[in-house]
This record gives sequence, structure tokens and C-alpha cells, in this order.
Amino acid sequence: MSIKYLLQAFATVFPAELPDKTMIATIVLVTRYRRPGWVWVGAVAAFTVHVVVAVLAGSAIGLLPDVAVKLTVAVLFLVGAVLLFGAARTAEDEDTSTDVVAQATVRATVFGSFGLIILAEWGDLTQLATASLAAKSGSPLSTGIGALLALAAVAGIAATFGRQLVARVPLHKVNYVGAFVFAALAVWTLAELVL
Repeated sequence: MSIKYLLQAFATVFPAELPDKTMIATIVLVTRYRRPGWVWVGAVAAFTVHVVVAVLAGSAIGLLPDVAVKLTVAVLFLVGAVLLFGAARTAEDEDTSTDVVAQATVRATVFGSFGLIILAEWGDLTQLATASLAAKSGSPLSTGIGALLALAAVAGIAATFGRQLVARVPLHKVNYVGAFVFAALAVWTLAELVL
């Protein structure tokens, strides 16, 4: 296990996921179910499935020749940067209002949260980033753990402080930071090809 690749995955996925639809979805789920801890459990279970799929895909990409891997990884990071930049430009227009409903059972909360997050996040840029990092790192377990910790942290922040965070920190600013991180990783990966 490599702490370097664990931290790299965390540092890549966390800022990209913080302003993402998952944060908004988690806030909505907490408002709907009124059980933040169980919403978090459902979200983390869904993220675990996503990370396993991403790491397996990244490991398969990692079997390609080094130049092909680095070009694929760079393109995926550039796509992520463009998507985050676009999200930042439109984030101010998004409506995060929710309807409050009666408190649900623990089972309904966990399964409802799992179902929404697994569908909302399928093929998301953080899943692509995790696959890219797993392909590049040669340490898929460390990458997977780092990505899962980042996703769990964002879900925890959203479940605990989501409504206050959205009121104080404009999501478009966090999206810009995430876009910068992805663009820097793309440039770094391309530089490794040249150097």
C-alpha cells in the first residue's frame, strides 16, 4: 500500500466531488429522510461500488503500453477539467430547494440513498479520475482507498453541514478549484510523456 497514491487520489477526487451533484443530492436526501448518518451509509455503500468498478477499469487500462496509458489518463483529466469548468459556469443557476417529507425508516433511508447515488454517479468524472489514477499509479488498492475516503468525506460534509456550506461557499468557486486540479494533472501526465 502506497500512502503517496492514496493521498494523490484523495487530493484529486475530493475537490472534484465537493461541488458535484452528489453533494446536492446528499443534502436533498438528508432533508427528505431526516437521517444524516443513514444517508451517509447509503451514499458510501454506493461509492464503494463505484470505486471498485473504477479501480478494475483502471487496472485494465494499466495493462496497455505506457504511452497509451498516459495519453488516455491525460485525456480523461482534460475531460474532467472541462466538465468541472462548465459546471462552475452554470452552478449559480442551479436550484437546491427541496420538499420536506415525514421521517422514513432506516432501511428506506439507506436503500433510497444508495439507489440515488449509484445512479447519479455512474460514469461521473470522479469515477473516471479514479480509473485514470489506478491505471497510472500501479497501486490500485491505494488509489481506491484514497478515492473512497474522499467520496466518504464529501458525503459526510454534505450530510452534516451541507445546508450551511451551500449558503456560505459558492459551489462554482469550488468547481473552479477542481477544474484547475484536473487540468494540472493532465499537464503533469503529458509532461511525464515528454520528460
